[in-house]
Amino acid sequence: MSDPYTTLGVPRSASEVEIKSAYRKLAKELHPDKNKDNPAATERFSVVTRAYDILSDKDKRARFDRGEIDADGNPRSPFGGGGGGGGHPFGGGQQGGFGGEEVDLGDLFEGLFGRGGGQRGGQGGGSAGFGRRPPPPPPRRGGNINYTLKVPFADAATLAPQRITLGDGKTIDLKLPAGLEDGTQMRLKGKGAPGPAGAGDALVTITLDGHAFFTRQGDDVRLELPITLDEAVNGARIKAPTVDGPVMLTVAAGSGSGKVLRLKGRGFTTKTGGRGDQLVELAIQLPEDITDLAARLEGWKDESPLRQRFGQ
Repeated sequence: MSDPYTTLGVPRSASEVEIKSAYRKLAKELHPDKNKDNPAATERFSVVTRAYDILSDKDKRARFDRGEIDADGNPRSPFGGGGGGGGHPFGGGQQGGFGGEEVDLGDLFEGLFGRGGGQRGGQGGGSAGFGRRPPPPPPRRGGNINYTLKVPFADAATLAPQRITLGDGKTIDLKLPAGLEDGTQMRLKGKGAPGPAGAGDALVTITLDGHAFFTRQGDDVRLELPITLDEAVNGARIKAPTVDGPVMLTVAAGSGSGKVLRLKGRGFTTKTGGRGDQLVELAIQLPEDITDLAARLEGWKDESPLRQRFGQ
């Protein structure tokens, strides 16, 4: 029975990243789709997958390192495996410990203690359970494989399809779910590691990328949009970016900084299939060189009681 570390070609101190990298390299080389006329490669692929299933699972890897399970993930015999040379609890250098003959432990204990010798304390059946091998475990599905997919901000808002490359080198177009959040996990049935009872699943965790000027506010998208002083005073039609592309926006005359305009249905797709809004906050931007502006305003003063509510 092969050692999973040897199978993947990694040391026992290998990190999760090193184990995953070794598996992906072997999986691409040995995958059945690339070796249809090479049954040996297909068998080798199954062995590699079983090894990865053990080492990619922290609990299974620890149990294997402690000798509690074998390379197939099955519990080891309480008597040390019952193999050759010293494997049997009663010693003997030959197979089974008794001249190379298979020995039924139930018969052995009955010969030592007599039939029914184990019937103490009201227990019946003596040693009927000794020496009987447990039924083989049912075939198992292949292991799950975890992926992380970073989705651009605008694509996440509009649920644009994303292309992802799986461990076997195949690419698929992924349809994002409504109500997408940072950390949303998607399960792709049968896209994990192959196994005797079928392939496992691919688990894709979504992370949302940031944006240069958009921010998310629940299902809404927020944007701070700079406007000039004359656009604020006189009003204007200006172009504003959205996650769906630019639109023309009307700024009413007399608009001040902090005024929020709402663009319906330009936000994130909600869990019910609708869309949030885009909130556009106006911010008056003065020119870098205010010489001409100061000259035009010379002698003029705004007497509005802007800070009266502060008691000033």
